Amino acid sequence: MQPISIVGPGATDLAGPLADRLDGRVAVVDCEAAGAGDGAAGRTADSEATDGGVALERDPDGEERTGRTATAADTTLALGPDGSWTGRGRVDGLDDLLDGLAPEHDYLVAVGESRLRVPTVLLGADAEPSDVPGSVLAAADAPDGVDLDRLVADLADAEPWITRETLVRRVEASADADRSGAIASFTGRVRARDAPDDDPTTHLAFEKYEGVAEDRLNAIADEITDRDGVFDVRMHHRTGVIEAGEDIVFVVVLAGHRREAFRAVEDGIDRLKDEVPIFKKEATESETFWVHRRD
Repeated sequence: MQPISIVGPGATDLAGPLADRLDGRVAVVDCEAAGAGDGAAGRTADSEATDGGVALERDPDGEERTGRTATAADTTLALGPDGSWTGRGRVDGLDDLLDGLAPEHDYLVAVGESRLRVPTVLLGADAEPSDVPGSVLAAADAPDGVDLDRLVADLADAEPWITRETLVRRVEASADADRSGAIASFTGRVRARDAPDDDPTTHLAFEKYEGVAEDRLNAIADEITDRDGVFDVRMHHRTGVIEAGEDIVFVVVLAGHRREAFRAVEDGIDRLKDEVPIFKKEATESETFWVHRRD
């Protein structure tokens, strides 16, 4: 899934036209309070068409709403006779929401959320790139100043939001899935510390050798897939800033039996770490350093 965040006055007005230009399943998440900011009317899940996605809105008190009567349930859904649905629920954060939507969507448009580390459109005369943690794809005083054709093209080249579940869904759709009796996976995470008295790691920052890293990653996956009993291998390594406790890298293998699957997963992550040019900067509470310069 490719996410994009739109921040600033008129963000809601830009979200609809952008979603119309995107080819695939689009989720729109509205984080703006109804009527806040530029005075635009707030949307509800009932009024927002999102290709099977979800539209959320927060009231001024911070509570999500969908125009339905609130209940004590953690999640409520209303399903229409044509298969359309609206709902409300709670998540621990927007990162968790993106993780949940990623396997079923090609794009996510987040409206009014400036804290996401995703490609961003900045609106407003006083907006500054330093105001957001994500890379800025476009900036304009108002929505009509954004070149949508260029924005869609630039978004296609941006870093996607890939989850372990996304890769699992992809191998499950393999042509050889009916011959498979095992799916094995590995997830690498940011470890805060090795020992109780270690200087805690706050985050890691990853940079890749553009072009070369992706080609090498694909080559490793292809070579492992060529093994007897292995039908599909998917690998993804996130880049940018990843905080303690967050996921970094995924290896997912579809195989005939568990032994082939486990061996392929282990070889895949070992070769990724040894052969793919991805560089790691570690930040602890007391210092920041490039890990390869200390190894």
